Order: sequence, then C-alpha cells, then structure tokens
Amino acid sequence: MAPQIRPLTPELQKVAIEQLKEDPARLEADLLAFRTWIEQQPHLNPRTDDQYLVAFLRGCKYSLERAKSKIDQFYTLKTKYPEYFRVNSTTDGKFREIHQTGAIVYLPTPLYENGPRIGIWRMGLVPVEKYTMLECMQVAQAIQEIAILEDDYANINGIVFIMDMKGATAGHLFQMTPSMAKKFTVFSEEALPLRLKAQHFINTISGFEQMFNMFKPMMSKKMQSRLFVHGNKMDLLTEQIPLKYLPAEYGGENGSVPEIVAVWEKKLDEYSEFFKDSANYGTDESLRPGKPIDFEGLFGIEGSFRKLNVD
Repeated sequence: MAPQIRPLTPELQKVAIEQLKEDPARLEADLLAFRTWIEQQPHLNPRTDDQYLVAFLRGCKYSLERAKSKIDQFYTLKTKYPEYFRVNSTTDGKFREIHQTGAIVYLPTPLYENGPRIGIWRMGLVPVEKYTMLECMQVAQAIQEIAILEDDYANINGIVFIMDMKGATAGHLFQMTPSMAKKFTVFSEEALPLRLKAQHFINTISGFEQMFNMFKPMMSKKMQSRLFVHGNKMDLLTEQIPLKYLPAEYGGENGSVPEIVAVWEKKLDEYSEFFKDSANYGTDESLRPGKPIDFEGLFGIEGSFRKLNVD
C-alpha cells in the first residue's frame, strides 16, 4: 500500500531529495524497515502512522540508525520526564492562558516563502510570578509536536527560532536550572526530529550572559555555531531574518500575533484528543533489551548525555 503521506510542494520535494536524501521510489521500503524495527523493540511503543514516522526519517536525513535512536529517545524522555516533555492536555486553564498571551508562536509564512518555519518566544509576556518555565514549555512542546505532524516546511527545512527577552526579568532566567537546561538541550538535539537551523536572542537582559554560558557548553559544536546573540540591535536580527518575515508587532508582514493565536486556539482544540491519547505511548524500561539506562549518570551536569544504544 502506498505510504499515507501528504504530498510535498515541488519546491519542498526538491529540497527533500537533494538535502535530506529522500527517494520517493524508496519511501515505502524505508518506512517498512523503520516500522519493522520498531515492532521488534519490546520496550518501545510509539505512534507509527506514516506521516509521523516520515518526520523522523526526514529529520535524520534518512539515516535509519539515527532515526531509530531519535524515536527511542523521543519516547524515552517523554516517559521518564513527563513534566518536561509530555503534553496530555491542551485545554488546561493555565496552558490556554499562556498560549493566549501570544508569547510563543510559529509564524504563518516560512523564511523566504519556502524556507524554515520561524518561531518566536517573547519571554517577558508571561508573568514569572504566575507561570513557571515548565508550564510555558508545555505550550512550546505542543506547538512542536503539531508541527511534526503537519508542518512540511518545519520538517524539511527546519526551524529558525527567536528568543525575544524584552520585558523579561532575572526571575525568568533563574527558573532555568542547569538540570533543566541539560534536559531541554538533550531533547532538542537527540530526540526532536525537527532540526533547529538557528537560534537568535534579541533584547537580552542583565544576567542573560551567565545563563547563555551555562547552556552553550551542553550543546554540540554544530548547534553552538547556530546561536546568534544580538543584544538590542534589531538590525542584526533583520540581516538574517528580513523584517517582512516578522509579525506586525515588529513592523513586519508575517501576520499579527492575535490572528496567529486565534488560528492556533482552534488547532489546539482540534488536537485535544491527540494529546489525551499521548499517555498511551512511551517506553517501558523494564522491557528494554540489554543494560538499563542510568538516567542519573546520563544527565550528570558534568557529563554529556550518551546516545542510547540501539540495534
């Protein structure tokens, strides 16, 4: 049976073939090999519909071994640290309150029309005395997971992310502990199939440098090379993301935040059952072949997270 996958635009299909090593003639066989391996893993119970699995193959440039590792780590970390990585409800009061601030949005038009999806987190819009970093991350996780399922630009060309710290305080920064930073860094690099192409920091505040210097060594050299700190110099940001691709609130043409939030409010309603169902997927470490994972050792701040050993 032909794979149940959304057809790509001609422009995206060209990128998928040339940059991600996608071969449309082999797609069915690639998915079958991936799904067969999953079925042989007693500890692993992921979603296995074609559209979901192809996101992992594309995110790993069709390296089956890398895709195995990513999907295993994706569900391992969701199961071990649900408060960090598992979203079970998109209708919860606090979840919706945070979303309705417009602090975390994916913009409707990708960079240069056919490039990476652009995401923005305006940290200062969420009162630090009312909401925690983990509560905010729940919103970001939900948007990411919906993008895995339905955003071909994000899956093929990756994400360009802007962290705007205007209005943020030291209280926002202090919520990010080294342990928390380590987990998010590992999840982003080793588990998430969406590829972060660049991370921009704008309107940075006092204390940011210390947090940045804590985060940075936890990242791979490749990811470190994709970090850009612009201070308060908006022109440095717009050199890499032209102003027209930013939302109206920045003087751009890429939607307005209230409009984007309204669209995503409906989308979060549509996905409410999907996220409730997420509790049925994950890993059972008691069934994992070989040695059990030493999570404390893996996430020791001094050490780096060892890649899971997958056959």
